[in-house]
Amino acid sequence: MKIFVTGGTGFIGSHLVEALLQGGHDVTCLVRNPAKAEQLFAAGPKPHTVQGDLNDVEALTAGCTGADVVYHVAGAVAARSRAELFAVNRQGTSTIVNVAGRAAPDLQRFVYVSSLAAAGPTTKGVPLTEDSAAQPVSDYGWSKLAGEEAVRSGAVPWTIIRPPTVYGPRDTEVFKLFKLAKLGLAVFFGDGSQELSFVYATDLVGALIHCLDPAARDRVFYASHPEILTAREFARGIYHAVKQPPAGRGPFVVAVPAPVARVVLWLTGTAASLARRSTVLNADKANEFLAAAWTCSPESLVTATEWEATTDITTGLRQTAAWYAEAEWL
Repeated sequence: MKIFVTGGTGFIGSHLVEALLQGGHDVTCLVRNPAKAEQLFAAGPKPHTVQGDLNDVEALTAGCTGADVVYHVAGAVAARSRAELFAVNRQGTSTIVNVAGRAAPDLQRFVYVSSLAAAGPTTKGVPLTEDSAAQPVSDYGWSKLAGEEAVRSGAVPWTIIRPPTVYGPRDTEVFKLFKLAKLGLAVFFGDGSQELSFVYATDLVGALIHCLDPAARDRVFYASHPEILTAREFARGIYHAVKQPPAGRGPFVVAVPAPVARVVLWLTGTAASLARRSTVLNADKANEFLAAAWTCSPESLVTATEWEATTDITTGLRQTAAWYAEAEWL
């Protein structure tokens, strides 16, 4: 198949592109920096590249023309303002949906990688399902939900995937916890009881490929491993993956109380704003970091496509730590 991927040099996108190339597909990536793509895919099959961004209609048209599938993975996780998030996650998505509708008349599927943040948090012990009402609690979550609405209203066959926390080789966000673990620390906001769902990067890629199944058309799915951990368990799991200590030895636990966390997030966000930089550690994200639970059920996706997340969290954390060490990130 001829496949166009946005965000193909990013964390999730690069794993997706590798899998598609290994599957023998003709892959084209939208890239800001062709040299980065050349370096990233130097060891194996290489995708075609189109230089541009989500505002570049000419580049999007070149990538979408004749495509059988479009994977829209690119998006903004952090920005300097709500308007910037919506410009990328809502308007950028609307633009590529409209371009795909014109340039790819035989398009089989437009796959949008959204986020659990678009649905919002849940209560402990009650993982979200696709029937749950969307209630985002951050500008990021609202912007991704707006992107979903742009996909739904477009003239293309679509599937929307909402992953929870994604981790694995090349990730730079959860990597921050690995760096703290290297120092012997397990750090989390609140009391550590927050419940979380996860998905390993290559398992998520499997979900994205499986959702081309006809049964997944025009549907929203959660793609997660069924295992649920608390924030405390996850931080400790990272520590053990990094340090591999003798039995009985654990990390130095740093539990940041909610009021302190809100102040810290406000300070880091304000500092970034003054420096005209973006960060996920900001006041708007406090409601995400301190919610009772970010959990979801993969049951609908499993039933529709027979996809299954096969990497348990312990194994995934160990594999991720090993990659960071080999790449000399740790």
